[in-house]
Order: sequence, then structure tokens, then C-alpha cells
Amino acid sequence: MEPITEVVTARPAPMLTPFIDHYLGYRMTGYPAGLHRGLPSAHMTFIISIGPTIDVVAQTDPSQAPQDYRCSVSGLQANTALISHTGHQEGVSVALTPLGSRALFGVPAAALWDTSVEFADVVGPVGRELWERLQEPLSWPERFAAVDRILTRIAYPDRVVAPELTWAWRALVDSGGTLSVGSLVEEIGWSRQHLARRFGNEFGLSPKLAARITRFERARRMLERTPSFVTIAQVAASCGYYDQAHLNRDFAELAGTSPTAWLSEEIPSVQDTERSAGRR
Repeated sequence: MEPITEVVTARPAPMLTPFIDHYLGYRMTGYPAGLHRGLPSAHMTFIISIGPTIDVVAQTDPSQAPQDYRCSVSGLQANTALISHTGHQEGVSVALTPLGSRALFGVPAAALWDTSVEFADVVGPVGRELWERLQEPLSWPERFAAVDRILTRIAYPDRVVAPELTWAWRALVDSGGTLSVGSLVEEIGWSRQHLARRFGNEFGLSPKLAARITRFERARRMLERTPSFVTIAQVAASCGYYDQAHLNRDFAELAGTSPTAWLSEEIPSVQDTERSAGRR
């Protein structure tokens, strides 16, 4: 059987767009069984499985035991999780920014930093309802609509992040991780220490680490998209790294492998939103 990859993206309901960048439906089948790397990202992990559960065999925090999830929710992370798969993966990934953690879960993103939980353990029975609804034989638009309805029911848009932190997060992400902490401090008018404390209490990590993860994610996506004649050194330069060795060190620390090894071993990633087969 030839491997099949199906990826479909859609925008969420207007009420959810301040917190969710997009939905991504994925179906990958016919691949050899193996391990998928869940990499650090500027989005929180929020994935609803369809069919087989999400079998996390190594958590980002080594002290957290392996677990399988129907609907996995994780905060931001600076390490890699390992997910075992049989060669078939299907589900809906919600590109939730940490600005939406309060609105959907009632807690800052920092409360979920470097940990994974079952969605129902955070929001109650409605979490299981979401998973059960997506197990029905639905089209992708129907699945996205079901996610819209349930997340809109539990969302409290007035539970927002402080304006200064909202601006700082968006500025870092929009810059691709190249904006300096000094620029953030200058714009907001806080001291470095105050910004670091407030930023960490809200998101779980420092502004410097958030910029590093954002830059790493940009480089990872570029490596996936660019043709083979574009070198890793060119990608490194485009993303603001000093040189290829700098990019290699970030990959080793954040992904646990080298860029070339990751590209050769990884099946198409559910984190890759560029390979969309359609849009609602």
C-alpha cells in the first residue's frame, strides 16, 4: 500500500480567532510503524485523535509517565515528546496560541508548561463529548464545525491576557523570533526583570526562550518546504542564526537530533500547516 497523506486546514469561528490560528485535519496511512517527534512550537498542543489514541511514549518532561490520550492538551515546551504510531494517524489539530489558554481552559498557559493532559481532565465532560463527536463518520468541514461549536460553548473571551503581554507575544511571533528582549522592554516600558517575571508567569517561559523556539519553528518549516538545492546554511541565515552550526545546536537541544536526521526520519508532520489539501 502506498503511503497516503491528507491534510486539510480551516479557520475557526470568528469568536475563536483571537486565540486559535487555524484547524488542521490530517490523515496519514500506509506508513511504516515508528515514532513521531512532537517538537517545540509557538502553539500549545491541542490534538483530537480520530481512531487510535495518541500514544506518548516519552513526555517532554521526563518525570511525567508515558500515557495515551484521546484528546491531548499541552502547554508550551522546550523539549521533544515521542509519539508511537502504527503507520496510521488521523485527527484534528487545533493551533491554539498561549493567548487562548485562559479563554478556553481558565488558566494561564504557564499552568500547562511542559506537561500533557487529557482535555476532559481540564474542562470536564465536554472534553469527552468533543472526542466522541469526531469519531462519527463526518466530512472534514463537519468535523471543524463540531470543534467550533464545542469550543465556542466553553470559551470565555473576556478572560484575556494583559495587553502588554499580548503585544509582546505577538511581536515575538510575528518577527519570527528575531525581535530582541531590549526592543520589547523599550516598547512596553517595563524593566527586563519585570517583563521576564510577568511573561514567565503567563506563558511558562522567558521572552528569550520564546524567541528561540519561534525561530527554531520557522527554520523547521522552511527546511520542510524548500527544495533540496537550498542548503541548511542558507535556511540558517534566513532565520537569523549566526551560521549552520548555530542552527544545528538548536536542533540538537530542542529536537534531540540534527536537521538532516530529522528530515530523513520524520513522516509528514501534523505540525506542518503548509501542506494543506484544501481550505474551508
